[in-house]
Amino acid sequence: MGLIRVQRDGPLALIGLDRPAKMNALDQALCSELTDVLTGLRHEPTILILHSTTPGMFVAGADIAELLERDAEVGLRGVNATLFELLESHRWPTIAAVDGQALGGGCELALACDLRVASQRSRFGQPELGLGILAGAGGNWRLAQAVGVPMARRMLYTGQVLTAEEARQAGLVDRVVAVEDVLDSAIAYAEQVARQSWRALELTKVALRLHRPATTSYDMTAQALLFESEEKKVRMTAFLAERARRRAERDRQGKKEQG
Repeated sequence: MGLIRVQRDGPLALIGLDRPAKMNALDQALCSELTDVLTGLRHEPTILILHSTTPGMFVAGADIAELLERDAEVGLRGVNATLFELLESHRWPTIAAVDGQALGGGCELALACDLRVASQRSRFGQPELGLGILAGAGGNWRLAQAVGVPMARRMLYTGQVLTAEEARQAGLVDRVVAVEDVLDSAIAYAEQVARQSWRALELTKVALRLHRPATTSYDMTAQALLFESEEKKVRMTAFLAERARRRAERDRQGKKEQG
């Protein structure tokens, strides 16, 4: 597949996100490929490890250029929310190996996993409100489950970004390791989990899911309304313009240094 790399290692499946030109931003194509991969891994006992094929890069968020064009109809389909529900409902444990930015949809993707290992340079945040939308793919409630309501409020209301160590202290991350160790640490964690009874692991996941709040329908409806708002269009257009300006400035600076 073009955007996903899958490597099997016994009972482990390493799922590598491979969209480096866009910092693994979640667009419909990547979500579709990841959905196909997850669906194909549902029948044989497997511990999943989600990671990036590019060092220093996890998932910078959803693809803002695509989000700008999404309307209420797309919002009600819940592209990201449906994918993360599928990930969370994988029958056996899942681990996110985070190296770099896990922002917006990237943070929600990590939250949909059971366990999270992060490198020291990782960062976690939910900046959606600044773009005129909300964290409608699980951030509104998975984040609160992980870090508690007060911290979730600060992250969601203000866009506060946590360092890897801050995320560990808050309960968002299970382990913080050196940059070069993040994937190996996630694999070792998965191997430790895989030594347990597969049936007991599966039933324990079911038991834990019984305590999760059922807010996905609300999130999808609220997001659909925000997708149609003029403020969303203004804020996302400004975001894309500022990103293009910074990129052009970096290019100019690079040419000066080369000259």
